[in-house]
Amino acid sequence: MKGQMVAISVSEQKGTRKHNVKEAHLLIDHGIEGDAHAGEGHRQVSLLAMESIEKMVSQGLEVGPGDFAENLTTRGIDLLRLPVGTRLALGKEKEVLVEVTQIGKECHSRCAIYYLAGDCVMPKEGIFVKVLKGGKILPGDPIEVIGEVD
Repeated sequence: MKGQMVAISVSEQKGTRKHNVKEAHLLIDHGIEGDAHAGEGHRQVSLLAMESIEKMVSQGLEVGPGDFAENLTTRGIDLLRLPVGTRLALGKEKEVLVEVTQIGKECHSRCAIYYLAGDCVMPKEGIFVKVLKGGKILPGDPIEVIGEVD
């Protein structure tokens, strides 16, 4: 299964919209350099499909990549079909390697994104990964599932 990174987004604070960047550096067992969500743990980088964002747009919301606090906005890959433990190669040279650690999340409070958009698809349709091998990624770079997905 292959897809593409539509956008890469970072923020200085948690619970806020992220802004799109032209490139990012992923650090082993940390996440995206300079992002508020980076650090030790299993939710180092978040991914959300552009198809999920487009569902919100079709409901009349003016949202786009980064507005749901996702780091990587993807297209063409069914993120919710990727079981925990699935590895993804990112970048033209497949130099960055990440592993799926969580599907969706529980939101304990309504963040700025919820109040802005009126809903949030990230808890239901976003996934989280940890960085196994770091490197530079760019919007437009491919994403490829490494191994089989049932």
